Amino acid sequence: MAFSTTATLGLTFILLVAAAPAAADSASEAQLAADVQGALERFHDKDSTFKAGLEKLVGYAIFPEVAKGGFVVGGAGGRGEVYERNKLIGHAQLSQGTIGAQIGGQKFAEIIMFKTKAALKRFKKNRLELSAQATANVADQGAAAKAKYADGIAVFILPTAGLMAEASIGGQKLKFVPLKE
Repeated sequence: MAFSTTATLGLTFILLVAAAPAAADSASEAQLAADVQGALERFHDKDSTFKAGLEKLVGYAIFPEVAKGGFVVGGAGGRGEVYERNKLIGHAQLSQGTIGAQIGGQKFAEIIMFKTKAALKRFKKNRLELSAQATANVADQGAAAKAKYADGIAVFILPTAGLMAEASIGGQKLKFVPLKE
């Protein structure tokens, strides 16, 4: 009986987190752009090498707010912008499902950096999934300059609110939507 209560609570967390990206979809593109600029400034405030690092990249996707929650079963979601050579080329949706020892909720900004054309191309073709926390680095002074890329990709997060303890398995799924011309 305890498992069904735990499973119910976990599913409730997933539904709450899954609703967050849907709500974000109704936000204006101007608000998303402002949120992205705010997140970029927070990353730069945390790491002065950050902006110079972005200029050297093939591209990046930035999610100004990713909401994550879980109790045994969890989920996360967020919406962001995608840049190629510092030019806005589209939007992206991030979703994540996890199962395992976890409890709590948090919000964070996330940036996925593409060092190679091949990595960005995989992302743009919706063929990129990130293993949960496998390559995530917490933004800190000098971290961008020392980033270690795996398959041409590095991921940085910047916690903004909440606390979550977890030892879970899962992965991030990413969906790219190009700008309409």
